[in-house]
Amino acid sequence: MKKILFCSYRDWSNKICDKIQKYFSNKDVVFINCNNQNKFLNLIDEYGKFDIIFFLGWSNIISKNIVEKYKCVCLHPSLLPKYRGGSPLQHQIINGESIGGISLFLMDEFLDTGPIICQNSFNIKNLALKDIYDKIIENGIIGIIYIINCILEEKQFTLHFQNNQMSTYFKRRTPQMSEIKIEDFEKYTAEELHNKIRALQDPYPNAFIKCKNNTILLIQESEYINNETT
Repeated sequence: MKKILFCSYRDWSNKICDKIQKYFSNKDVVFINCNNQNKFLNLIDEYGKFDIIFFLGWSNIISKNIVEKYKCVCLHPSLLPKYRGGSPLQHQIINGESIGGISLFLMDEFLDTGPIICQNSFNIKNLALKDIYDKIIENGIIGIIYIINCILEEKQFTLHFQNNQMSTYFKRRTPQMSEIKIEDFEKYTAEELHNKIRALQDPYPNAFIKCKNNTILLIQESEYINNETT
């Protein structure tokens, strides 16, 4: 009996877990779910051994002794080694990337540097955040099914080491960074501001403008027009 631990707490990652568990419902495997760091440490103490641990949308740093003892696989919503670090999806959208993707990689003691098991790319240009998450869910499921089948059949999956010279790192965004200031309307194009707004749709701190009497205008959707002539 294989024992698999899913660590996730975000809505999109929980959807992946639910669909994966239904897919393998008739297989000789036990799935255990974890939604917070304290529970994770308790589960490690309680069960002692897992055949593989998946971290989906997980923000906490995993200690070196855990990633050395277990097969730990992380789903990262970018095409690594690009966009390592925090808020990878938001940074891609704000930077105007047309193609995004997901990477499933074997974790090591460093941040998003482990060897890649599989990657899938997809279009993110002008898509609403919820539609991008649908693509993350769809492609994440494909990759995780492949990995679990390898575990069940006791096959080794191929690892592809990342090119660190091609890597980019970004810090986690803060709610204060969601503000659109008056000077931004002259500093950025309409498309650039549109990208910021759609990157910050629910469940993230929405883009906002500070208005009179200390009021806040939240901006959840936008549309832009390009009036440039050739």
